[in-house]
Amino acid sequence: MSTGKENPNLEDKEKEGEKEPTPTTTGGGDSYNPVFGAACALAGLFNCITVHPLNIAAGVWMMLNAFVLFLCEAPFCCQFVEFANAVSARADKLRPWQKALFYCGMAVFPVILSLTLTTLLGNAIAFATGVLYGLSALGKKGDAISYARMQQLHKQTNEERLTGTVEGQPV
Repeated sequence: MSTGKENPNLEDKEKEGEKEPTPTTTGGGDSYNPVFGAACALAGLFNCITVHPLNIAAGVWMMLNAFVLFLCEAPFCCQFVEFANAVSARADKLRPWQKALFYCGMAVFPVILSLTLTTLLGNAIAFATGVLYGLSALGKKGDAISYARMQQLHKQTNEERLTGTVEGQPV
């Protein structure tokens, strides 16, 4: 059973109004990205085993997407590539909505080249990474108390406009 006493700083932060960040807001939730990149690369490789040139182009693009995903999100997988840490550092400076736009746009291109089940499923994984960054860009949901206060203030302002009074005094 947890009593909340394991982390003495937690109580101090809660008293000051600060909350501990969640793993998805600190970047700790990025452990799925190497799996996504590997699946995208395998789907791209499978897509290259054909005689249709657009399928080959889409497969090569998917493998490039996987490499970029590895470079930006999991540079430890590319430790022998000299510029991997520089690319990762630059990608970390981007805002979540910029990453979302980049990953979603990067994943749509092979599907436009060749709409097959392999390209659709392989790029859906990379697209999901962009969607997750987009959701993190939206931020956390507001609490019910602040929403109720906003509604009460809005309602009070509308009533004052209708009655022509401001805080009990006629206008």
